[in-house]
Amino acid sequence: MVPLVKGYSTEMSLEVTSLGVQVHGGMGFIEDDRRRAVLYYRDAKILTIYEGTTAIQANDLVGRKTARDGGQTAKAIAAQIEKTEAELAKSDSAAAAAVLKRLKAAREAFIEVVDFVAGQTKASPNAVFAGSVPYLMLAGNLVAGWQLARSLIIAEDLASRSFDTDFMLAKVTTARFYAEHILNKVPGIRDSIVDGAESVTALALDAF
Repeated sequence: MVPLVKGYSTEMSLEVTSLGVQVHGGMGFIEDDRRRAVLYYRDAKILTIYEGTTAIQANDLVGRKTARDGGQTAKAIAAQIEKTEAELAKSDSAAAAAVLKRLKAAREAFIEVVDFVAGQTKASPNAVFAGSVPYLMLAGNLVAGWQLARSLIIAEDLASRSFDTDFMLAKVTTARFYAEHILNKVPGIRDSIVDGAESVTALALDAF
């Protein structure tokens, strides 16, 4: 989880703060005003660097966290996610069904990537490391979706018992939104990792 926290979370902080500048119409982007949204954008950029660049975290995820044990630790996490899917399946809500659909697809895509990484790191290291950052982002996206799925299960239960109902239903909606608009990107990223290395490595070094 360390490279995911250091890599995925920091990259997401940069994306979120960038969107924040867009929401505010770019106000303050070139002004030295600490009350402006851009301050958070500026500050977020360093997060992707000073704990080790995202690529360094991605290389750690590939080498020490996945390939070293043949993907067994990664698959153990996937097994925990599958248990959450079973819990989601017990709910008859549309939100739970939507999250279950996307979480299952993301987990299966993740396992395919883990098998690719574990199986090809020694034989074709360039092919694997060409997709190291996308792998980190895929894994982070999956884990974030998993945690939101867990929160949905708890929130639905509490809402059914009239405990802070509005807040809990907002949690349910947030989890569904994430599944349908963000988690659903995982299968496409899998394709880039497993099938896209050749286009990454095709150009000669002097082309850069």
